[in-house]
Amino acid sequence: MIALFDFDGVLMDTESQYSRFWDETGRKFVNIEGFGSIIKGQTLKQIFAKHFDGHSEEELRAIEDAINDFEKEMTYGFIPGAQEFMLELKKAGIPTAIVTSSNNTKMSQVYKAHPQLHTMVDAILTSEHFTRSKPDPECFLKGMEVLGGTPGTTVVFEDSIHGLTAARAAGAYVVGLATTNSRETIEPLCDMVLDDFTDMEKIGLTFTGEADPV
Repeated sequence: MIALFDFDGVLMDTESQYSRFWDETGRKFVNIEGFGSIIKGQTLKQIFAKHFDGHSEEELRAIEDAINDFEKEMTYGFIPGAQEFMLELKKAGIPTAIVTSSNNTKMSQVYKAHPQLHTMVDAILTSEHFTRSKPDPECFLKGMEVLGGTPGTTVVFEDSIHGLTAARAAGAYVVGLATTNSRETIEPLCDMVLDDFTDMEKIGLTFTGEADPV
């Protein structure tokens, strides 16, 4: 078995901070309310291509500079139980990877706050590793390839609609975190829904090479 983790909203409690930034950006540049929920799980490149067509290079650079500055001031706190769960997987010899739509610039800020993160997982895949963004399954298929897993032996932990859709399309066993969306919203896209990682028994995943709940 292998485990693939999305980052924001799964391992780190950052989604509410991003929502504030992108909701304001959406109102200012594209006149869309609730823009943060629309773009969750997607790369900056994809967001620009899909929603900012026709905007000048100067405007796009200004947004990119703003998000980079914003990420420098963000707080990066673990979702309850996430750090402990990752360490339990490592102790059990389960290969793990972070698969995130965030870029290396953002992740460099995370590493300053949590320099131990590299040692907690076997691989960290960022937006620079993919040509297509969620909801395309490419990122999770790449994670399986890197860790030597298959869809039938992979568990994906996700929170966003785009990410859950990608995980399902990749053929993995999907665990949804109700940290960004309600349980009712994500349940149709998941095999299991968790509020966080504090109840290890509730997670109830076997570590015998098959991604099936106990």
